[in-house]
Amino acid sequence: MEKIRVVHYINQFFAQIGGEEKADIEPVLMEGIVGPGLALKSGLGDDYEVVATVICGDTYFGGNIEKATKTILDMIRTYKPDLFVAGPAFNAGRYGVACGAVAKAVEEEFNIPVVTGMYKENPGADMFKKDLYIIETANSAADMRKAMPKICRLAKKLVNKEEILSPSEEGYIERGIRVNYFNERRGSERAIDLILKKVAGEPYGTEYPMPVFDRVPPNPAVKDISKIKIAVVTSGGIVPQGNPDRIESSSATKYGVYDITGMESMTKDKFMTVHGGYDRAYVLENPNLVVPLDVLREMEKEGVIGELANYFVTTTGTGTSVGNAKAFGEEFSKKLVADGVEAVILTST
Repeated sequence: MEKIRVVHYINQFFAQIGGEEKADIEPVLMEGIVGPGLALKSGLGDDYEVVATVICGDTYFGGNIEKATKTILDMIRTYKPDLFVAGPAFNAGRYGVACGAVAKAVEEEFNIPVVTGMYKENPGADMFKKDLYIIETANSAADMRKAMPKICRLAKKLVNKEEILSPSEEGYIERGIRVNYFNERRGSERAIDLILKKVAGEPYGTEYPMPVFDRVPPNPAVKDISKIKIAVVTSGGIVPQGNPDRIESSSATKYGVYDITGMESMTKDKFMTVHGGYDRAYVLENPNLVVPLDVLREMEKEGVIGELANYFVTTTGTGTSVGNAKAFGEEFSKKLVADGVEAVILTST
């Protein structure tokens, strides 16, 4: 009996090529199993064969999505796969976006089952959950032993054209797709059961979950901006030349705080942008377009603002998870408050 052919996609880290310093490698095709492909093969069983593994650096893919996707599709084509598995990416944002983009392209190009896995706050999950089955994982690779068997179970069901049950039963991230079904008990009876469980303090769950929106009430407006200290916070990726803290061009996992004491302007010899996803030419020539230090210094001298903080806070916004962004803000806001900053100008690209 001919085995079911599987192609696996992973990034440079899981291929054990390297970390961030190797994130710019172009797509590479390897015969057979690499890295987590061992767990994939074990979970799929003897009827499946991982015939090839495609590896691509996260930074390269993020900066060359169309070109990288076409190259990867061409690499895969010769293997005539019956199943495609990407990742899992856990909470690695750029990796998650790459897994989602490649899996969607493979599904559309070859009309075969595709599966990937991500943490629920990975930006790739939100981008591709309506297009793909994405197994929900924990936020780190420590969850590989639990995540890969779930990926394999769902993959085999897709290959065998079995009925795919609800997200809670199969373990995939809710796709926002509602399906009609017939229940043996009428709705009023089920509703009463839920009420009784709630009253009794027993576990219960709605059949119609609603999205949760994080609402943050705005602070009162500043009464007199000429008497307060202001700081600049940006998601535009402005960093000192050379990007000393290696802030990622997308799906950032870190932020930077950089000194501007005594500076009248953001000059191109000292600052640059690492932000991906848009034409950076103008900002590379004039970083003041994102961190308007030149204008703010004039306003400071004219008394329009009381004082400008002697540093700015920066990260990149493209693909950065809500969880990471929230954690950044909770951390650097303590420094701002301690330094007497009473208002922030938030700039982007």
